[in-house]
Amino acid sequence: MISLDPRSPAAAAPAGAHVFDASLEGFEQEVLLKSREVPVLVDFWASWCGPCKALGPILEKLAAEYRGAFLLAKVDVDKEQQLAAYFQIRSVPTVMLLKGGQIVDGFPGALPEAQLRQFLSRHGIEPAAAEAGAGPEATPADPEAEVIRLRQAVAAKPEDEALKLDLVLALLKVGAAAEAEALLEALPANLATDERAVKARARLGFAALLKEAPPAAVLEQALTADPNDLRARHLLGARKLVEGDAEGALEQFLEMLRRDRGFEDGLPKKALIDAFRVVEDEDLVGTYRRRMASLLF
Repeated sequence: MISLDPRSPAAAAPAGAHVFDASLEGFEQEVLLKSREVPVLVDFWASWCGPCKALGPILEKLAAEYRGAFLLAKVDVDKEQQLAAYFQIRSVPTVMLLKGGQIVDGFPGALPEAQLRQFLSRHGIEPAAAEAGAGPEATPADPEAEVIRLRQAVAAKPEDEALKLDLVLALLKVGAAAEAEALLEALPANLATDERAVKARARLGFAALLKEAPPAAVLEQALTADPNDLRARHLLGARKLVEGDAEGALEQFLEMLRRDRGFEDGLPKKALIDAFRVVEDEDLVGTYRRRMASLLF
């Protein structure tokens, strides 16, 4: 983080589909009003600022990767001194998040990519789904194809730990839990709290439950005989989750909570929370979060 120092105007920041240069003249329309439709991250930067040069490309990379889940507005504080004064910017880089026309959060200084992802996730900002035929960066519909793509990407950029984390999640989707776990454990400590790492560990936890678990048909028979067999219900929920039936899994965990929230030191609530980290359907997660809350409170 560097204190503001007036110097010659900086060159314009690069702009992309979801990145633009913000000015005082268009700020209300392009940032404040637009933030009522989609979150806007405002990056206050300067050409003479070293940390800005490190942070800016990462923010722009994320803006492209998230495909419009948020917009990135770049404010050159040398050119837009009135804007910088209005927002009381005393050092650069400074980043602010606007939603609904209001500042909801922000931070000074340059954060690493993993912490930036955490910051976005904390505010419910996740990568938007790629459109069919969106180009070579679109996520393949075939999970096996995604694993192949990411293996190639990691081979090309072995120093990119974030790519390895993406590969971990892709491996888990095709059932390669052992390889995913080994790769996850080899990642640096600074990625331990990354949202994707948390999701991967939750999915690995469910996969580990099934190493010696009975097949789904046997678990369902056990529940028909005794609906209060919460151990069988937990295993059935884990099996459904690993096999891709997210709603079926959440329903089993919710039923555990309904029958005995204190089972095995609060396992029903823990299972639901871990499942929320794994399930990618935000609407489905929101529905079951509300249902969980109605049972707890």
